Formats: sequence, C-alpha cells, structure tokens
Amino acid sequence: MVLNYIWIAFFLIGFVVALAQLLFSGNTQIFNDLVNAIFSNAKTGFEISLGLTGALTLWMGLLKVGEKGGVVAILGKLVGPLFQRLFPGLPKGHPAYGSMILNISANMLGLDNAATPVGLKAMKEMQEDNPDKETASNAQIMFLVLNAAGLTIIPVSIIVYRTQLGAVNPADVFIPLLISTFAASLTGMISVAIIQKINLFDRVILSYLGGLTAIIAGIIYYFSQLPKEQISSLSTFTANFILLSIIVTFIVLAMLKKVNVYDAFIEGAKEGFNIAIKIIPFLVAILVAIGIFRASGAMDFIISGIAKFFAWMGFDTQFTGALPVAFMKPLSGSGARGLMIDAMTTHGADSFIGRLSCTLQGTTDTTFYIVAVYFGSVGIKNTRHMIGCSLLADLAGFTTAIFLAYLFFG
Repeated sequence: MVLNYIWIAFFLIGFVVALAQLLFSGNTQIFNDLVNAIFSNAKTGFEISLGLTGALTLWMGLLKVGEKGGVVAILGKLVGPLFQRLFPGLPKGHPAYGSMILNISANMLGLDNAATPVGLKAMKEMQEDNPDKETASNAQIMFLVLNAAGLTIIPVSIIVYRTQLGAVNPADVFIPLLISTFAASLTGMISVAIIQKINLFDRVILSYLGGLTAIIAGIIYYFSQLPKEQISSLSTFTANFILLSIIVTFIVLAMLKKVNVYDAFIEGAKEGFNIAIKIIPFLVAILVAIGIFRASGAMDFIISGIAKFFAWMGFDTQFTGALPVAFMKPLSGSGARGLMIDAMTTHGADSFIGRLSCTLQGTTDTTFYIVAVYFGSVGIKNTRHMIGCSLLADLAGFTTAIFLAYLFFG
C-alpha cells in the first residue's frame, strides 16, 4: 500500500512541476523530457533485470552448493543466538539465518552482486513461514531495513571510481564512510526493534553489538595507521580474497559430503533465473516513476529550497551541492552513482562536494530498489513500517556523513 502511494506521488508531483514550468516559463521541452524519461527508464529497468539474471543464476547455484555442503547451517548456528532475538518470529535454526548472514556479509564487503541473490533466497525462505503472503512479516522487515541501511566495511567500488577520476588519495573517504554507514545500520535496527518491541538490552544482543562495534573500531584504527595509498589496494584484495574463499569453501565442503556439486549448482541456478524474471515488472515500475520525478526538475527545486533554508538559518550551505546523491540514493543506486560521478567531474574528486558525494553514496543502500526487488520477488504488497524505518536510517547515515565531511574535509 505504501509503495502504491509513493509510486503515484512520483508521477503526480513530476507532472505538476512540469505543468508549472509550461505555464510560467513556456517550457515545452519539459514534456519531451518526461516522455523520454518514461521510456528510457523502462529500458533501464529491463536491462538491470536482464543483467541481474547472470548474477542471480551464478550465486543461487553456489548458494545451493553451500547449503548442501552444510555452510549455511554452520553460519546459521553462529548467528543463531542473535537472530533468535532480532527475528523472534522465526523458529530456531531457520534456513533463512544462513542466507541472511551471507547477504549481510556480502554487503559489508561491497559485493553487491553476491549480496542480492543470497538476500532474495532469504526472503523466499522467510516467506514460506509468513501467514499473510501479501504483507511483510516482522522478520522480513527487520532483514530488509538492515539490508537497506547497507553496512559497508570495504567500499571497493567508490574507491575505484575516485581512482579513475584522479583523486590524490582515493581512499580518504574510507573512515568517514565506515562510521556513517554504521550509524545508519544502528539507527535502522533500533527503530525496527522499538516498533516490534524487541528488547535491545538483552545480554546476547548487547554482546553481539558490542563485539561488532569493537571490530569496526579495530578496522578504523588499523586502516587509519596505513598510508592512504595502501588502503585502496588492501581493501580490494581483501574483498576479492574473501569472495573467492567463500566459493572454494562451498565447493570443498560439498565434496566432503559427497554432494554432486554440478547438479546442486544447476538446481540452484534454475531458481535464480526464475526469480530474475519475476523482478522485471516491479523494477520497471519503480524506475519509471523515479525518472518522471527527476526529469520534471522536482528534485532540483527541493535542493534549491533546502539551500536557501540553511542559508537563512546562518549555516554553511556548501554541503547542499552533494545533496542530489543523498536524495537519489534511496530511489536509484545507478542514479546516485551517476550523480556522484557528475559531482566529482564538475567540482573535482578531491573537492569537499566530491568527497561528500562519495561518502553519501556509500553510506546506505537503495531503499526503494530493495523494496521493489526483494518484496516483488515474493509478491508482498503491504510493506508496513519497512520504508519508514529505512528512510530514518538513511537520514541518520546522511546526517552523520555531512557532519564527518566537515570534520575530515571542511
């Protein structure tokens, strides 16, 4: 229901803004831009879904190998005590535990292609225990809010983009990005826990959160001691090494259990292909609505208003130049990536706006893309409080990123 209203709002706001431009300035080109946005974004939605087919087929096949080899069960036991408290609606030892931890781990490493198919697998497994198949369960909401918050430890892609665009120290956004994405994830988890009445003061939850905080603090300390030119290469190597290690571990454990690895892979790959086909209409729908909103100039109007408001309040408005990335990130990951690259190209990769744009890009994941893809894959229409909690996490992460940008780069 919420997604329905948002979808309609994007269309209506875009049309009203375009109509206002026609009436007050005689801009007839705006309607050509809107029509072009509709068809180009529909094409983009299909192309993204088509491109996702290969990744889904590959990773769902590997996940099936890992599942039969016992990896998923092992991971489920490791995080079982925490997940039993964060996901009280799921029974102990639920198969979704393993898929969820794989998804979250892949997101932490910046491995988006690996995270999505595993996350879709988790949604399918949770949907089997969902009594209302069109309404998101508490467990699905908690999982997707954590997913949308997008905790990232190694922002490989952002470092690569900064390198390509001539940044002197491409990894100088690493520490502020790590802190801001952790703030977003923590906010998202706490907001869902409050609504679902989950006791966050439970000793087990506090132990896990304390341990995770200590690990992140250790990573921050370790990387802060390295020469900045080494951070990028070490981050990339670590992510790729862990990824390949996971794949090899899946295969080796399956072999030790005398599993037919090839047949298991094919079995899972077929599931991945079917899921990719189901995603297409949902993704096309949300991207077309976003295209209307962007092409109408509604986003530019909002950002201009925010800049004037902060100027009136007496605050520095330098950060508003990077706000397009923050506004676009919940709507479209590729759109936000394009805006980040545009900011670095226009202002310079090492400018305040360029660095802040990169930090905002890596702070959270794409909320509405996740809603469309993950809920669409299992046919859920009522998202309940998932979008609200995810947007609150986005706000916390973006606010932290802006504060840290002034602290580190201002």
